[in-house]
Amino acid sequence: MCILAASATGFAAPAAADLRLCNKTDDQVGVAVGYKNAESWISEGWWNLPGQSCEVLLEGPLSARYYYLYALDYVQGGEWSGSAFMCTREKEFTITGIEDCLARGFERTGFVEIDTGEQVSWTVHLTEQSRSGMGGK
Repeated sequence: MCILAASATGFAAPAAADLRLCNKTDDQVGVAVGYKNAESWISEGWWNLPGQSCEVLLEGPLSARYYYLYALDYVQGGEWSGSAFMCTREKEFTITGIEDCLARGFERTGFVEIDTGEQVSWTVHLTEQSRSGMGGK
């Protein structure tokens, strides 16, 4: 398992406020994100990030304090997972709701909780150190 590090991004000049993930490993990874909007829980995937690259997962100012991430190493195997369960599937997806994943034909996957501290922009760094979680700065 790898470490997930996160960071608030402070800007002196105008810049985009987003949820961004940087893959600091050498391997290609698949990433899914979960969050709660005004109406319900949403899980989305898959972003495929080559090693040593960054990508915006959610554009615009963050509207929640907590976001949830799951990542899969396509080359060496392994995953960055946690105990916040949400629905996923193998193909690209946007799923509303986190209940009854299996009964609705989805997989039930454990996501890592990311506390953004109510910042409007946040970057998560996926690293190879122990592959046990996700973190940030």
